[in-house]
Amino acid sequence: MPLGDRAGDKSESRYCGVETEFDDDVPQLLLSNLSSAGFDFVVAPLMDPSYRPSLMRKENGGSAVLPFAGSDLVLSPAQWSSHVVGKISSWIDLDSEDEILRIDSETTLKQEIAWASHLSLQACLLPAPKGTSYANYARCVHQILQGLNNMQLWLRIPLVKVDEDSTDVNSDNLVDSWDLWNSFRLLCEHHSQLSTAIDVLSTLPSPNALGRWFGESVRAAIFSTDCFLTNSRGYPCLSKRHQKLITGLFNHSIQVVLSGKPLHNVSKGSADLPTGLNKNSSDGAQSHPLRCYLDYIAFLYQRMDPLPEQERIELGYRDFLQAPLQPLMDNLESQTYETFEKDAVKYIQYQRAIVKALKDRVADENASSITTVLMVVGAGRGPLVRAALQAGEETGRKLKVYAVEKNPNAVVTLHSLVKMEGWERIVTIISCDMRHWDASEQADILVSELLGSFGDNELSPECLDGAQRFLKQDGISIPSSYTSFIQPITASKLYNDVKAHKDVSHFETAYVVKLHNVARLSPPQPVFTFTHPNWTPDGSNQRYQKLAFEIPNDTGAALVHGFAGYFDATLYGDVHLGIEPSTATPNMFSWFAIFFPLRTPICVRPGSPLEVHFWRCCSSHKVWYEWCVTSPSQSPLHNCNGRSYWVGL
Repeated sequence: MPLGDRAGDKSESRYCGVETEFDDDVPQLLLSNLSSAGFDFVVAPLMDPSYRPSLMRKENGGSAVLPFAGSDLVLSPAQWSSHVVGKISSWIDLDSEDEILRIDSETTLKQEIAWASHLSLQACLLPAPKGTSYANYARCVHQILQGLNNMQLWLRIPLVKVDEDSTDVNSDNLVDSWDLWNSFRLLCEHHSQLSTAIDVLSTLPSPNALGRWFGESVRAAIFSTDCFLTNSRGYPCLSKRHQKLITGLFNHSIQVVLSGKPLHNVSKGSADLPTGLNKNSSDGAQSHPLRCYLDYIAFLYQRMDPLPEQERIELGYRDFLQAPLQPLMDNLESQTYETFEKDAVKYIQYQRAIVKALKDRVADENASSITTVLMVVGAGRGPLVRAALQAGEETGRKLKVYAVEKNPNAVVTLHSLVKMEGWERIVTIISCDMRHWDASEQADILVSELLGSFGDNELSPECLDGAQRFLKQDGISIPSSYTSFIQPITASKLYNDVKAHKDVSHFETAYVVKLHNVARLSPPQPVFTFTHPNWTPDGSNQRYQKLAFEIPNDTGAALVHGFAGYFDATLYGDVHLGIEPSTATPNMFSWFAIFFPLRTPICVRPGSPLEVHFWRCCSSHKVWYEWCVTSPSQSPLHNCNGRSYWVGL
């Protein structure tokens, strides 16, 4: 039974599991933990913990039936798949100096994974590496992954608290859980079916150190009963920091698993349950030793705010790689126009900017005698034309509007709109590329909607430099300037999705992404700025920028999979528009971030700056970006000579 109903949330984080002991009566195990207690799945051992291959060979000559937890026939395939996560024997130690134990461990690991695969389980929980040597363990897991179909392997990693007073994360007396995870997956070549299940302890690392896990492939968080405090009524509760962590887990679709012995003596009746907890539990449910902990987790889930409407709309786009639009080369489809036209916030900002520009351009006393010539270049189906006319009505200024659009299909819609609204005497439609149109008069205000996720990536500089020839010398451009930004991110899912294509070209492509399961490792920094009108063009919009990012000391080491790109634009005066996180326009959905991947992830540590180089390159017929990292280690130069580019020049 899910933890509760939260409007808009259909993620796996609604389901809570419980870690159990070995039980060869699997149907009864599910009955007591799922049907009666309300958990959604069990993390259960598949093999009798007393089993050792070497002992079986001595006693039975190796011919005995393996002591698995029942036959595959005791549950339906759907029950095995939906309700059981296999727990690999915790005694295994594939890097033990004891040869018999090492061989037994390797044999048992392979047998249990093979059995789990036979049962069609969705995942198996691997025990945490023992000690600091785990090369053979990783080697065996890597071998298994090569032949695995769809099953995920969750490597158990204890969320060890690093001494925050020390900046030396390599110190012998410190064990950083992220370093353990990173080293293990590196030995497994970042295999996409290897994930982690973090063991949450009673003490937590710093917020920055915790934050890096949200960009990793974390499938579950195991909360031991040791983590829980006791409230005034004797019920289990979590510290404020643990509560904040669990909210983050819910928001990132990470499932919670409860583990351990009950440490709270809670009565079986439900009458005295704290306010907000589930009071509809059956007596059978309350008899489960961990039911009061499950009720508390459900309480934390149920008190979360519903997903905002905008987030619900964007759910399907989370961490989904998309090719950026190229409107200069391609004519957009009606559905694309319709999606962007629904972004009311964006057009409200444009209207505010036009209002300010009209007031600055024409004094109140001249409002009835002066007509302002306003050109909308890249008019699409007319939303900016409407915003301009509404601004004119709001300010009482007279307007003459030119709507310039190269897409002949959108021009049809524009003509229909103008006729329907009765704008024929105010709006003139020009079916032409703005760079090739010879205007009969010059504009007072030039309005455009050519910004991309990275500001200039949809070739706004090239278009507006070409169009400004019909703007008066004292004319106003909306937008007047825009700046691109980048920041390093951990984004395991995005990296694996790019890697799945198995070619270099996909690592040299910039993608539009609704970022979600990512860790932002350092604040964004500005890259390229363009200002309009640009009356002193140098003939090229090529740019180069070198940046240095610092990782906070309390973060610990982290892996950079690539860079998130954003933009911030000044439309006019103090009216801004953008997606740069610190200044992002609220409730606007026209742009997602842009993602520049790295072929090989870069490990960065506090005190070791991440040095990044970005180029915006231009030729006679295309524009492209190149990027590389030179410190703390060297990456290849990505997209050299523009193998991936924007065209239309």
